[in-house]
Amino acid sequence: MEPSRREPSDMEPSSTESSRTGQVSAFFPIMPVRADTIEKFAELVCGTRLARLWMGQSLTFDTYHLYAYLAGRGLRVPTGTAVSVMALRHPYEAAVQARSISLLTGQPMTVGFGMGSPEIVDSLRGSPYASPLGATREYLSMVRTLVNGEFVESSGTYHSLKGALPPLPSGHPPISVAAGVLRPGMARVVGEVADAAITWLTPMDYVRDVLVPALREGAAERDRAAPRVVSMVHFAVERDGQDPRDVVLAANREHLKTGHYTAMLRRAGLKADPSDPEGGAAALVEAGVFLTGSAKEIAVRIGEYLSSGVDEVVLSPGGVLLSKGVREALTDLREVVAELETLDG
Repeated sequence: MEPSRREPSDMEPSSTESSRTGQVSAFFPIMPVRADTIEKFAELVCGTRLARLWMGQSLTFDTYHLYAYLAGRGLRVPTGTAVSVMALRHPYEAAVQARSISLLTGQPMTVGFGMGSPEIVDSLRGSPYASPLGATREYLSMVRTLVNGEFVESSGTYHSLKGALPPLPSGHPPISVAAGVLRPGMARVVGEVADAAITWLTPMDYVRDVLVPALREGAAERDRAAPRVVSMVHFAVERDGQDPRDVVLAANREHLKTGHYTAMLRRAGLKADPSDPEGGAAALVEAGVFLTGSAKEIAVRIGEYLSSGVDEVVLSPGGVLLSKGVREALTDLREVVAELETLDG
């Protein structure tokens, strides 16, 4: 096991940022049934210029518990969640969990939240949110205020809170609050109240031309800086006998069957229909949203994301992992990271 390395905070430029316009990170794409499965991903972050380790909502081992496990194993890396389902935790509990991981690792954390499907929200709350944007605005505002060490007194439509977290010593690792963003309305809300916007397998032009302006608009309304943009980018190094469309489907079939996700893709100019996930996968490959080719070609494409307004590219080998295995997914990550470091000089 390699020793952990100290990363600069989200507020400071890293060595990665100094040579490119942003950061590159890694995404752990599954809900594991063995905690040690995630260790190799954390070791890769420790031993390379990858900026952060991200993970989504896990219902086997809780995501925060896995990060605590890594800290106990000596793998103390900057972390992120993309995304935690809001309805699973009260904002106060969410802030406690995020701050706990930042303290345990001694590293910055970006805690990202998302709505989840209306069906999930209904099963947890008894009914969907009447206003998803309003619920998100309330939730993010409360969590961000709490992790910043401030008092919250708010009785909103969906969340109520009067209180604060216990104070921490100065110099503790920073926590950024983020949310998943697909459409301009949510981007404006995130621009108002959050530190980062997270996109998932979203066309680069759509991020630049649709989401970033909406983020800036929301931020301008509150006279604050626009949030940074974190893009989850799926990829697979080209291999003999491997159809990239199958790799896309292995990790994203359910996304490509949902109305809200395919609507975003159509707005971005891609042919996507929830009744035809195979066609959606083909469109993602054809449009270059799913990155494939040689490791060098993928590295060059990542550079294009970083120069187009994306602040952090998070590489997800999810399709390879689910169709080929953990070893193959890590091989793809290592090869692309090596090419990125070569391009950096």
